[in-house]
Amino acid sequence: MTQYFLSVHHDEAGAAAMAELTEADMQRMFTQVGAFNTRLQAEGAWLFAGGLMPIEQSTCVDATGERPIVTDGPFSESKEYLGGFWIIEAADLDAALAWAAEGSRACEGKVEVRPFQSE
Repeated sequence: MTQYFLSVHHDEAGAAAMAELTEADMQRMFTQVGAFNTRLQAEGAWLFAGGLMPIEQSTCVDATGERPIVTDGPFSESKEYLGGFWIIEAADLDAALAWAAEGSRACEGKVEVRPFQSE
């Protein structure tokens, strides 16, 4: 079994749309994601998952020089940013893509699939 990183990305347009969501909309997504998480666990694919705090709460640490440099904000200045993720085990890429499709429907967002390097 290979481990895959299923990442949920947001962008500025998506953030604006999320700001317009009602409490009922948010509850619907939480329920859908909870059901997806339960299915991952029941199928033995679940390893770990988490939602991330807003990108403004990121801190970057660069310890490649003589002293660590700590800066507020994300490493990337991209319009897209990581909002949450799942780490799963799947038999192959096709199975991981099927899980990603289900996760995308659950969280109502795009999901990127990347395999972990083998040991």
